[in-house]
Amino acid sequence: MIKIMIVEDDKDLLLALSQGLSKWQYDIIQVQDWQHVAQECWQATPALILMDINLPTYDGFYWTECIRTKSKVPIIFISASAMDPNLVIAIKTGADDYIVKPFSMNVLLAKMQALLRRTVDYSTIPQGIQFGDYQLNAMTNILGNASQQVKLTATESMILKLLIINMPQTVSKQQLLELIWQNGAFIDQNILMVNMSRLRDKLAQLGLRENIVTERGKGYRLVNDI
Repeated sequence: MIKIMIVEDDKDLLLALSQGLSKWQYDIIQVQDWQHVAQECWQATPALILMDINLPTYDGFYWTECIRTKSKVPIIFISASAMDPNLVIAIKTGADDYIVKPFSMNVLLAKMQALLRRTVDYSTIPQGIQFGDYQLNAMTNILGNASQQVKLTATESMILKLLIINMPQTVSKQQLLELIWQNGAFIDQNILMVNMSRLRDKLAQLGLRENIVTERGKGYRLVNDI
C-alpha cells in the first residue's frame, strides 16, 4: 500500500481524510508528536504528504522547509482560501501543489495521483482491485483483463471502486455523494446519475453493464454473476 502522511490537527478533517483515503487503499500516517513532525516524516518515508498551514508548535511552512533538507517527498498544502497569499509562500518553501477548503475527495485524489505518477514506482506496488476476471487499476483508472480493457474517468473509477469494495451490499446515492464529492451538499444527484450512466456504457463494452444493479429508492450494488 502507498503511504500518505497527513499533517493536520483539525480532528474532523483528519478523520474525514483518513477514512476517505483508506477506502482507496492508501496507508494513512498521522502525526504523533507535533515537536518532531519532520523526524516522523523521515522515519515513515511516506509517498506523499498532505500539509496544513496552521499547526500546533510550528506552522506548515516551517515543517516543509525541515522536511526538504532530507526528502523530496511530494507535499500538497491544504489552504482555507484560494486567495490566500500563504499559498505562494507554500510553493516557495517546497510544496508541490495545494488544495483549497472545502474540497472534494475527487479533486484531492486527482491531485495526489498526478504527483504520485511522477514519483512512485508502481511496478513494485500492486494497484489492482479485483472484480471477477477483471482488475481495476487504481492509478490509471483502466478496467480490464488479458484480452480487453476500458478506460474510465477518475469519477467513474471511484464509483466502481466503491461498489467493488462494498460488494454485494447496496451503496446509497448519499454515500456516493459524500465519499466522492465530500458532503454532496452542493451536488445535484443528476450528476451522479450521469456518471453512473456513462460507467454502465463503458462496462457494456466488456459485457458487464448488467452487473450494476439499481435498488430503487436505495442506491446501487455490484454483483459478480448475473
